[in-house]
Amino acid sequence: MRPIGRAGSGGYRRFSWTAADRECRAWFVEEARSRGLAVERDRNGNLFAWWDVEKNADASVGGLLASAASLAADAMAGDVHGEPVTGRRDAVLTGSHLDSVPDGGAYDGPLGVVSALAAIDLLRERGAKPRRPLGVAVFAEEEGARFGVACLGSRLATGAIDPARARDLRDADGVTWGEAMAAEGYDPEAIGPDTQLLSLACFIELHVEQGRALTAPVGLASAIWPHGRWRFDFTGAGDHAGTTRLADRRDPMLPFARTVLAAREAAMRHDAVATMGKVRVTPNGVNAIPSSVAAWLDARAPSEEAVRATVADVRAAAEDAAGRDRVEVSLSEESYTEVVDFHAELRDRLAKALGDPPVLPTGAGHDAGILSAHVPAAMLFVRNPTGVSHAPAEHAEPADCLAGVEALADVLDELACR
Repeated sequence: MRPIGRAGSGGYRRFSWTAADRECRAWFVEEARSRGLAVERDRNGNLFAWWDVEKNADASVGGLLASAASLAADAMAGDVHGEPVTGRRDAVLTGSHLDSVPDGGAYDGPLGVVSALAAIDLLRERGAKPRRPLGVAVFAEEEGARFGVACLGSRLATGAIDPARARDLRDADGVTWGEAMAAEGYDPEAIGPDTQLLSLACFIELHVEQGRALTAPVGLASAIWPHGRWRFDFTGAGDHAGTTRLADRRDPMLPFARTVLAAREAAMRHDAVATMGKVRVTPNGVNAIPSSVAAWLDARAPSEEAVRATVADVRAAAEDAAGRDRVEVSLSEESYTEVVDFHAELRDRLAKALGDPPVLPTGAGHDAGILSAHVPAAMLFVRNPTGVSHAPAEHAEPADCLAGVEALADVLDELACR
């Protein structure tokens, strides 16, 4: 396992358009080309590697070696096609993402990409050949760790987000998505829907289980809970920590703290989950009363009603607390994804091909959920014995990972090679 983006915590920090992201992309291009796959990038920062029907006989050993030998120069020069290729309509696509949350685990995202490439290897060992184009995708900014909107690459490609809004998204240092893309050789003015992606036959995403519900090595997803991200801005007055009387303070940390507690209580009332795991304090000094606090709420539940009720309760608690402390507060919705019920006919077909594995919903968002609004989509989960995810302790046993590759190969054989 390559330590790309490995942090001192043991987790990973692979954020979009950074050196770690660049290294991950180069790795993918190298692995894809060494298999004779045609590598392309779309206008939105997503990467694709295609095993085309007409190229079944072209993947000679000499060709693979020549492709691998030219990789480094090509990657540095950005020599991957920048426009979707027509003629791949009705294709089967698999894959996932390579970016991470701060100090994230090794399996969330990369397992789906690595398993997709390994599944192609296995299909070739079996002598299978695609009857329709078969691709592996790496979607950009799936976690939203740098620019705040999860699944940004797939949202752009499907038209689920306005390109103008996406271009203006900013990271903690004020760098916009458009500026970061341009620095990597992309044209930010060209981002937007990808007609090739919208004409897929189906998309299959393999992912490590995020939770501890699977009783078998591999399972299928039934649905993704509705979920979203909301930003609270508490504005008070900065002052001296040692000379300002308590009665004179307008400290935004106080209503923020009460809002964190309110989020937990609201989630319990509505059978939801709510987390305030990111906060930005200004000026963030030990001996200074903060002037402002920005905090982000993540809320998820089995139903949209429960999510909305949870957020409404948290907002009411924040406004009440802010009023008592003479602090101003505002709330903005940064992203929201409705409940995703995966394509029933496709899921049933996969279940039959895999011998009826366990089927379960998930509270985690995925690119497959975004694509499912436009093309048939399904997900495979590989068992996570600890249940931990988005943290260094995330894990999957090697035997279960291999079972996932076998299952994905069986699925791709069923969908693309028969």
